[in-house]
Amino acid sequence: MRTAGAILAVLISATPTGSVIPIVSPNVAIASASREAPGDPAPDFLLTDLDGRSVRLSSFRSRVVLVNFWATWCAPCKVETPWLIEMSNHYRARGLEVLGVSMDDGGQDRIRAFAAEHHVTYPILIGNAGVADAYGGVRFLPQTFFIGRDGRIIARTFGMRTREDLERDVKLALELH
Repeated sequence: MRTAGAILAVLISATPTGSVIPIVSPNVAIASASREAPGDPAPDFLLTDLDGRSVRLSSFRSRVVLVNFWATWCAPCKVETPWLIEMSNHYRARGLEVLGVSMDDGGQDRIRAFAAEHHVTYPILIGNAGVADAYGGVRFLPQTFFIGRDGRIIARTFGMRTREDLERDVKLALELH
């Protein structure tokens, strides 16, 4: 993993509504000025899933939670989605819960269609500015937080990494917590 001193490559991506979001290039992890850091309590949130049900992060205490901020227009997010499905299905029995927090600025129909097309098996939640701010602004997509059974942040990553890196991080989070 690279540190904050590493060279950071950033791509700029325009959303369908014209917003510009930076996307970190593959295999780059950086430190952020965010107040959320490993060991800190994960900010709790209450978001709605695609079926209209309310989902609260704190209801998953006792499980290791992988919170993945993503969007349907984000190319690296599209690559990661099958990996997240695989990790969710494979490690659920060991205590892993994957939550996808969509940062799309369009309607839920696009998100629902993406989830159906990709056969997403984990909960997709509709993100908002409040949850993005609570997690340091979510300026890069994808962005993933690993949260321990105690509700504390174990680690976070920015940008797409390899499938092997993701699985290693999942296994480590499950072993540690």
